Amino acid sequence: MKKMFKLSLIMLLAFSVVLAGCGKKNEDTSSSSGSEGGAAQSSVKVGLVTDVGGVNDKSFNQSAWEALEALKKDKGIEAQYLQSKSKEDYVPNLNKYVKGKYDLTWGIGFDLGVDMKTVADQNPDAKLAIIDAEVDSPNVHSVTFAENEGAFLVGVVAGSMTKSNKIGFVGGSEIPVIKRFEAGFKAGVAAANPDAKVIINYTGAFDKPDQGKAAAATMYNDGVDIIFHASGATGTGVFNEAIARNKAGQKVWVIGVDKDQSLEFGDEVTLTSMVKGVTTAVDKVTREVIDGTFKGGHETLGLKENGVGLADTSSKNVPADVLKKVDEFKQKIIDGEIKVPEE
Repeated sequence: MKKMFKLSLIMLLAFSVVLAGCGKKNEDTSSSSGSEGGAAQSSVKVGLVTDVGGVNDKSFNQSAWEALEALKKDKGIEAQYLQSKSKEDYVPNLNKYVKGKYDLTWGIGFDLGVDMKTVADQNPDAKLAIIDAEVDSPNVHSVTFAENEGAFLVGVVAGSMTKSNKIGFVGGSEIPVIKRFEAGFKAGVAAANPDAKVIINYTGAFDKPDQGKAAAATMYNDGVDIIFHASGATGTGVFNEAIARNKAGQKVWVIGVDKDQSLEFGDEVTLTSMVKGVTTAVDKVTREVIDGTFKGGHETLGLKENGVGLADTSSKNVPADVLKKVDEFKQKIIDGEIKVPEE
């Protein structure tokens, strides 16, 4: 009987070991499986640091994060973001990813430029990239855009379609990238309609929708019928003011920025949008890290590179003859016949 008991106990222990081994094998298989959609799993880790506008700014921070979300599905990369509540957050947020040995750390926005330079120089082996600023460090890939060229085209739209000859521009902070928007927009309006007046208002912030709403209210009260904003999340307030006035029977328009904002705020109020290829740029540079071809340096994307332009949905509200005029100006800019001012 004792022999039978011992034999049964040995067999039971052996069977338990086999089961444990099978269980461990299944766990390992599942942990190395592909990402959502069946894409091959990449080991690349990417961190993104927003400026104070935040990842849901309906503008360029959001465009950048959408690019990384798409790469998570397509390539299986690991991607995370940190939202900066103030400028004092930039260095610690960048350092969290750099010190965490992420393969690439993105900074989104001109305001991060100085701090990214500091972090990059202190960590020469790290790979970093930035949108809307040029950082002169060999381990940073900087992408800027010829916003003035794209803004010129929406200026042509505004100048051609205003009924009051009063047009507004709402900017965030008076930094070079936003001044390029302003300069190009004013030049485009003047090219299409020399009689039109452009009223300028800088709110001083990219994360204050209430200030955008107040700025828009003042402009619309003064007879402005079209406002172009380049103010990040502050622009949400511009749209909200326009939506309220349209519901009350006053026909006013907003020209969106960075991405097709009609998708967020509707065709009833969005005349067109000046889109920037932020999503394309973030996708391109991140893929270079994935395939091992990443290099530091600087590139500027304008009309010639399809880095800026009008939203594909523009024909919903912009007449064909105005779009034809826009195309004519676009070609002249590409050919060098027109030099769009930057300030």
